Amino acid sequence: MTQPDSSTPPTLIATTLADNIGTLLFNNPGKLNCLSHSLMEKFIEALPALEQQGARVIVIRAPAKSRVWSAGHDINELPEPRRDPLSYGDALERLLRKVQDCPVPVIAMVEGSVWGGACDLCCSCDMVIADDKATFAMTPAKIGIPYNPSGLMHFVNHIGVNKAKEMFFTAQPTSAQEAHNNGFVNAIVPADELEAYTYGRAAHIARNAPLAVRAIKAQFRLLSRGALIDAETAERIQSIRRRVYDSQDYAEGIRAFKEKRPPHFEGK
Repeated sequence: MTQPDSSTPPTLIATTLADNIGTLLFNNPGKLNCLSHSLMEKFIEALPALEQQGARVIVIRAPAKSRVWSAGHDINELPEPRRDPLSYGDALERLLRKVQDCPVPVIAMVEGSVWGGACDLCCSCDMVIADDKATFAMTPAKIGIPYNPSGLMHFVNHIGVNKAKEMFFTAQPTSAQEAHNNGFVNAIVPADELEAYTYGRAAHIARNAPLAVRAIKAQFRLLSRGALIDAETAERIQSIRRRVYDSQDYAEGIRAFKEKRPPHFEGK
């Protein structure tokens, strides 16, 4: 069972559990499954609930035949200048940590395009399985958002420094094939085979020793953190980012998005 019961009222996040496989389904296609604060809070509640109900693996997905898996952070909810748009306690950061720290493996089953913070969500999952038309675009530079260091490191750990720079600097869509070549995507599957393939992978995981799988995931999580940075470097990074979210360009990027026009950046 991978779709919510049609008799239940629609919710931003729908969940199901069958054969020790949990499904967390974005259920707001009218807004391109954007990561609004309310959707992310529901997600943060739903993920551990599935694990506590007995899920040994969890699949994150959009409704079948979606053109957009998720449009990323709801830009209308980003703060105005002089406040960090991606601080440690914000919903997107809490959501990403919830996925990373989830005791059981989390698989992103991607059909359609993925933008901005939703790319980081995929990056935070343990596996990404995509259809052959999927694309991934890391778009903060289009709006003037200084992405945070933890997010940058997710991409560096997955695809290396140069490919991460390319994704962030250009803000252009990366094809499923290129994402697979980079190691961002584990497998590419035709759209009509995507669900069967993904749940087949999940079933293999669910049949393995659950305590061993949990222990292995926890070790991967700790090992992927790499070398710690010193306090002075952390403060310098925050100072660099603050200059951007205090800037005229940041305000212009948010304003232009809301006014549905191209931004005019002046580097100020």
